[in-house]
Amino acid sequence: MDLQLKGLKAMVTGGTKGIGLAIAQTLAKEGAEVAICARDAAAVSNTANELAKLSNARALGAAVDVSNGAALKDWVGRVAQDWGGIDILVANVSALAIGNDIESWRKEFETDLLGTVNLVDAAMPYLEASKAASIVAISSVSGREIDFAAGPYGVFKAALVHYMQGLANQLAAKGIRANTVSPGNVYFEGGVWDWIEHNDPALFAKALALNPTGRMAKPQEIANAVAFIASPAASFVSGANFVVDGALTRGVQL
Repeated sequence: MDLQLKGLKAMVTGGTKGIGLAIAQTLAKEGAEVAICARDAAAVSNTANELAKLSNARALGAAVDVSNGAALKDWVGRVAQDWGGIDILVANVSALAIGNDIESWRKEFETDLLGTVNLVDAAMPYLEASKAASIVAISSVSGREIDFAAGPYGVFKAALVHYMQGLANQLAAKGIRANTVSPGNVYFEGGVWDWIEHNDPALFAKALALNPTGRMAKPQEIANAVAFIASPAASFVSGANFVVDGALTRGVQL
């Protein structure tokens, strides 16, 4: 299937590792021009160079903390000016804060929710001018069921689903689509489940046992879903919460 991504301009937050890196690589391989941000300037620079090789097209990178609204909006504006527009937004960054302390609640609010809102607000004039405008926020199965991350992480992942569905309804007449992708547990070297496997093996074993596939997802499996739902190939998909969890969750999504 041709996802019709060639030549489209995509922005991915948190694009240097894990799910975000796999998304950026997949979009680039499909011919999109990709701009990424993350907090590590060296990792951003190296990743952007690799993305340019994959796509044979332009790739940009910038060191940005998405919880800094002014810096995030400035980055969006600079990319849009350099490229002459924006077609696809992928809000991927998460604070991954599961504690029940006030600082965890603040981090989740400022990074996951406001980071997405500021990204969308800054890009909106350019999305309105695009003929293939698409917004994707990375939520989580923790946003649709109660699990060990039922505190701030789960709450704000649920808020992202609500926010995207509201945008889908409000922006449909302008031809702008908005969706969420909700991964289950995703394992990659240096990721949270890699850390848990080596530091809390009991929790890792419990989480692994919950999935009937007997394994966790690979970042590429999430990226494939994001690339499709972000692409013109999914032109009539908006307001959806695309769960990619290997049948981990048991609730019926109506």
